Amino acid sequence: MIDASYLKIETPIPYALKNSSNLQNGINFAYGGTGVLKTLVDGPNLTVQIDSFEQQIKQNVYSKSDVETSIVLVNAGANDYTKFALKDRNLFEIAKFRKSLVDELSANIKRIHSLGAEKIVVSLLQPIGCLPTISVASLYHDCIDLLDLVSRDHNKMMLQIVEDLNKEIGKPVFRTLDLYNSFLTAIHTIQNNRKENSTLMNPLEPCCALLSVGYDCGKVDDKGQKKYTLCENPEVSFFWDNAHPSQNGWYSVFKQLEPSLSQITS
Repeated sequence: MIDASYLKIETPIPYALKNSSNLQNGINFAYGGTGVLKTLVDGPNLTVQIDSFEQQIKQNVYSKSDVETSIVLVNAGANDYTKFALKDRNLFEIAKFRKSLVDELSANIKRIHSLGAEKIVVSLLQPIGCLPTISVASLYHDCIDLLDLVSRDHNKMMLQIVEDLNKEIGKPVFRTLDLYNSFLTAIHTIQNNRKENSTLMNPLEPCCALLSVGYDCGKVDDKGQKKYTLCENPEVSFFWDNAHPSQNGWYSVFKQLEPSLSQITS
C-alpha cells in the first residue's frame, strides 16, 4: 500500500522472497486479500503474518536492535468488513463483529510490541462507502454514508485503543495513519476540480469496469472475449477497479498524508 519512498526508505522485500540475501530493508509480510480474521481469500491472516515475523527474529535474521529501530506498518480490516458484507449480510450484527475484529487487531499490535517493536503504525480504515463497488448505488455520484459510518466507528475504537495503550506503556509506541480523511479529502478535491474541468474523471468511478457478474478486472470468457472495459485515460483515474485505487489515486491520498508520514519517520 505505502510506497517506501514516501518514508525515505528502501522497499521491503516480499516474504515469499525471504531466502534472498537482500533483507536489510525489512520484509513485507502482507498477503493480498487477507485480513485480521478469516476473509474471502485463503491466505495467512494477520496473526499468521506475525508468526512469520516472530520466526525471523528467532532465527536471528533480525537482531533486537533491528526490531527496536524499525517502523512496523499494520494495515488490515477492510477485507474483513468486505467478507462480512458479502457473506454474513446481517447489519444488526455489525457492532458485534466490529468489536471482535478490533479486539483481535488490538491483541495483534500488542503482540508486535512484545516482540520488541517500538514504533508501530496502524492504518485507520478508509471510507468503504466510497469504493466503486458500493458507490455504484448512487451511480458513482456520492459515497454511501451508511457504509462510511462503519469505517468511522471502527476508527473511533482504534484511536481509543491506541491512546490507551500508549498511556499504559508511557510513550507513543503506537501511531495511526489516517486513511479515512486522506481518502475523503483527495476525492472531494477531485470532485471540486471537475466543476471547472469536466475532462477530469469521476473519482468514484472505476477505470476498469466489469461487464458481467462473476468476472474480475482483466478476465476473459471461454471464447476469449473481454468481460471488462477500460477508461480512456487510466492515468487520471482514482480507482483502478471496484476496490483498489490506481497509482494516481494513491498519489492523491499520499499528498494528504505527507505531513503525518514525516512525523512517523521522526
